[in-house]
Formats: sequence, C-alpha cells, structure tokens
Amino acid sequence: MSDGYKYQRVLLKLSGEALAGDLGYGIDPKVVDDLADQIAEIVHDGVQLAVVVGGGNIFRGVSGATEGMDRAQADYIGMLATVMNALALQDSFERHGVFSRVQSAINMQEVSEPYIRRRAIRHLEKGRVVILAAGTGNPYFTTDTTAALRACELDAECLLKATKVDGVYDSDPRENPEAQKFDRISYLDVLSRGLNVMDSTATSLCMDNHLPMIVFDLTVKGNISRALKGENVGTTVE
Repeated sequence: MSDGYKYQRVLLKLSGEALAGDLGYGIDPKVVDDLADQIAEIVHDGVQLAVVVGGGNIFRGVSGATEGMDRAQADYIGMLATVMNALALQDSFERHGVFSRVQSAINMQEVSEPYIRRRAIRHLEKGRVVILAAGTGNPYFTTDTTAALRACELDAECLLKATKVDGVYDSDPRENPEAQKFDRISYLDVLSRGLNVMDSTATSLCMDNHLPMIVFDLTVKGNISRALKGENVGTTVE
C-alpha cells in the first residue's frame, strides 16, 4: 500500500450524468478517459477499488415512471443502461492498463460476470477494479442504495460519491448563491434537514453500518486521489 492513502478499499459511486459531461446525454469519451487516468494512478498505488455506475445519461427509471410507464419496468430499463456504462468504463480502464471486471446484478453472461460477493472481493485483492452494474437487480432501489449496499458487503472503508458539485450544501448552490457548504456533517443531519445527498434508504444504510462517505466534485482532475489521501476535498458525511 502506497504512503499517503487513508483508505485501502473504497467504493466509488459515479452518476450516469457525470459520464455524459457537457454532451448532456450518452457517454463523453473525454470524461471517461480522464476518469480512467485518475483511477489508473490510485489502483497502481495499491488502492482496491469497486465502482457503482448509474444510468441517468441514457435512461432514468424515475422520469420514465412519471411519464406513465410502469415504475418497475422503467427501473429495469435503467438497470440495462448502467450495464452499457459499465462496459464503456471497462474498455477505458483497460486501455489505461487497469485490469477490471464487470459484475452485473442481472445475469448477462456474454458481457459480464454475475455479482458474487466473494468473487468480487477476490478480484479486489488481486488489484482488479470491479465495476458493479444493473443496480441491485431490483426495481425501486436507486444506484445510490446499490453503492451503499455493495460498499457494506465488500467491506469498503469509505464510499466516494462523485458529483458535479464540490460537496454538500444547506441548499442548492446553483439556485442560491448564499448556500453554505459543510466540510463535515452527520448522516442524521442529512436525513433531518432533508438534504438530497443520496436517497434516504442509502443514507440510512451508511449510517447504520458506520460507513463514511465523501461527496466531491469529479470534474476537478485529481480529486479522487486527494479525497483518498484525506485532503479537505468536498464534504465528509459520517
């Protein structure tokens, strides 16, 4: 394990929207390339990394449900979108010399392994990045909840939530220029204030299992490494 890193095994939660970059839809190759570059650095330094990726850049289950589609059906479509993102990430990681495995909660043996906890841990121990696709395999659960669940299952020491804002604020900084940023905040405060860091299921799961979370801005290059080294990046929720 390289000097300077505070955590040895972490789970990184990426939103699908983050992969779209400025395109707003689909997968921006430059964003994925930058991300792979940052991940190659930390993995080669010995950090064990699992990644949960959303699908909002391709399809959002909740918005599908609000437009008359059956919610469960919409969520399954969203899960399939996450598999597309996972395969794109895998391709980019491997071009950067990072060995990776895609594990899907929905069985798709031609393109991925099934999610098996012990196998995922073995991959991590061997220095492979495990990209976890298709959410939990269940409708009505977000990829935030998947990230919290898998982080607990895989004994991750920290959950990194990569977003387009630089931390947790008391109100939306894009709408309120006076919004105050927190350096640290408790899960209980996040829930009681109704701050939309993650959905309440995911927040409760992290709180009950004493899993710290760092919310940070993915668009600033090097932030993943800085967060892992314990630098003051974003907001720590614990």
